Amino acid sequence: MNYFSIHTKITALIFFIIGFSLLLGGMVLFGNTMSEKESDLEERGRLTSRTVAELPELRQLITGSERDRERINGIVERIRIVNNADYIVVLDMNRVRLSHPVKKQIGTISEGSDEGAAFAEHSYTTAAKGEVGTMIRAFEPIIGTSHEQIGVVITGYRLPSLWEVLSDVKTEIWLTGALSLFFGGWGAWLLARHVRRQMFSLEPHEIARLFVERTETFNAMHEGVIAIDTNERITIFNEKAKQMIGVSGDVTGRLIREVIPDTYLPEILRINRPIYNKELQLGSLNIMSNRVPIKVNGVTVGAVAIFQDRTEVKQMAEELTGVKAFVNALRVQNHEHMNKLHTIAGLIQLGSRDKALDYVFAVTEEQEELTRFLTANLKDDSIAGLLLSKVSRGKELGIVVHIDRNSRLERLPRCLDHHDVVIILGNLIENAFDSFNCVDILEKEIYVSVVQTEKQFTILVEDNGAGIEQSDVPQIFEQGYSTKADEGRGIGLYLVQNIAAKGKGELEVESKPGQGSTFVVLFRVEE
Repeated sequence: MNYFSIHTKITALIFFIIGFSLLLGGMVLFGNTMSEKESDLEERGRLTSRTVAELPELRQLITGSERDRERINGIVERIRIVNNADYIVVLDMNRVRLSHPVKKQIGTISEGSDEGAAFAEHSYTTAAKGEVGTMIRAFEPIIGTSHEQIGVVITGYRLPSLWEVLSDVKTEIWLTGALSLFFGGWGAWLLARHVRRQMFSLEPHEIARLFVERTETFNAMHEGVIAIDTNERITIFNEKAKQMIGVSGDVTGRLIREVIPDTYLPEILRINRPIYNKELQLGSLNIMSNRVPIKVNGVTVGAVAIFQDRTEVKQMAEELTGVKAFVNALRVQNHEHMNKLHTIAGLIQLGSRDKALDYVFAVTEEQEELTRFLTANLKDDSIAGLLLSKVSRGKELGIVVHIDRNSRLERLPRCLDHHDVVIILGNLIENAFDSFNCVDILEKEIYVSVVQTEKQFTILVEDNGAGIEQSDVPQIFEQGYSTKADEGRGIGLYLVQNIAAKGKGELEVESKPGQGSTFVVLFRVEE
């Protein structure tokens, strides 16, 4: 359960840190103060003891008569009062007290455990605990005129307690503490409010829930999703993307180039604009990708790629260019065969049985010859079937489709598959068919060549149709561009160019208005 908001938690935490810091700093400060106080009292004690020990009058009185020794306490007491010492005790070499603030102690023997070294001509200080607290005692030997020790001076200062030191500065402590806590608490409150605003007024548990929901949502998507920040580090890499690309484990936080060297996603950060429906080659994988910059308040903070396996796109393209063509071919062949049957039936009814038989042989031979050629020279049934259907389609449209008898295909280049070739041939031939829509010529012809050599693979489609204006040639491969007003046009040549780019091929166009067009797609064969 979350009983307190993030605002309250941050304010309380910072308030506690400030208070604890003040307490800790105060302890260190007072520790240093006490240490300095002790050092100061030691120095004062040494100076006072040395002053007394060096009094010529004192030296004479110590070695004088009993009456002279009685004068010592009066002289020492005046010095004690001036120096604000707690006591100054003068001892002779027999440890007899010759002076003391308490007169009853004069003439008694001192039995202090820390006095021994002083009678061996040593100067030093000690700290001793007594009934009134800790006393700082300074010892100084008294040297007579004959350079021999005749006594000892002991000066005592009481070290004030911690509470006494605090009492002296209690006003400053309360004022400093109150102001620090007030401004610290105010600053903590402002910081907490700013943090809360930065988090869109969400509590941590709400952010955690959103993060889990976002992660599970991305993982449930059928498309692969990869996102990076401005440092090219991965922020999102869903499970579908891992399956498609073959990545395992958690890659969040890693550089995208270390995981996928040729993702092209960092390119979006550089150009700062989206790229839609781009066909990419990621290793051995062909994908269709949409890459978009991620912007927050108009500032680019990363980029995201949403992509799907190109198999589905290929299936759709094949349906548009291959399967649909095959269906049309069946319809054309059915229509063509019906016409041929009607012709044969008419010849038989007219009694021209020999002509009917010759017609049957001629038609059969032509169809069989083309089928045998395509089957023998093109080792891919999809491509052979496509060309066969286009020949039949041409007959229905009154267009003669010539298949180059030098055409040969043993195997496709590594970067292509039969779907790619079907898309290229299907779109180029359909484009050639369309070129005759606005021209009126008697002999409408299309020439198709598919040739494979040891070094290259070439597809050529040539027509004698309307041709293309030179000003239009640079635009015909743009997605959506078409010289026809039909909705949904302008995708065929765009797909052809994408496949050529993916396979590192060359695409050439030669066209003259009124004379026709020639499209050549050339791929290098890698051994």
